Amino acid sequence: MQINLKDFCEAIRGHNLTPAIDMESIELEGAYVSDMLSDVMGSAKPNQAWITIMKHLNTIAVASMTGVPVIIYSSGNVPEAPVIEKALEESVCLVSSGLPTFDIAGILYKLLGL
Repeated sequence: MQINLKDFCEAIRGHNLTPAIDMESIELEGAYVSDMLSDVMGSAKPNQAWITIMKHLNTIAVASMTGVPVIIYSSGNVPEAPVIEKALEESVCLVSSGLPTFDIAGILYKLLGL
């Protein structure tokens, strides 16, 4: 099962930090939750959302390498402008939600019918 990123973003009351990227064109099959880059590199799968609080530049490279189309920043975290600019260059959508990580993951789990 899949869910459209735009629908998921609405469910988590998320804010698209990269509006030039069309959220409706991104279909999610799940998520990976981690705040450790090496863990994400070894375990995240394409078409998963990456839910994290890390907001530094290296997250964009890891998302791009793993085929993760979107990074969801939990707890209201927002990266600085250079990170957003790099995300646009790499076509990685960035979303910020005020919800905690656990809630974001749980909402996606329910929406996917898992």
